[in-house]
Amino acid sequence: MTESSDSATGVRTAGRIVNDDDRSAWSAGTPIGGDAASIIDVVLEGGPNNLPAEQRSHRISPAEHKIKVSHYGGYEHFERDSLRVADELPVVFRWTGRTRIAE
Repeated sequence: MTESSDSATGVRTAGRIVNDDDRSAWSAGTPIGGDAASIIDVVLEGGPNNLPAEQRSHRISPAEHKIKVSHYGGYEHFERDSLRVADELPVVFRWTGRTRIAE
């Protein structure tokens, strides 16, 4: 991959085809993490009482509708609360269930 003249921009540039890896198909003008300016704050409600407070707030892309948090050998699953007004911040994600990590 060729390097950008301005490394601070975070723009992926197309390079030569190497081992059938055609990087020219990438969008050369799209910054990596281009939606970083639209990151939103969310809070997690419900779930286990022993889920630490620092795991109950996150910053995510507004396109996300589900969050999975690792907790005591499993994952706590949260989904966006569709009953709240879209302009309310922080966005609330409600607990929907738990899955265990397979061994």
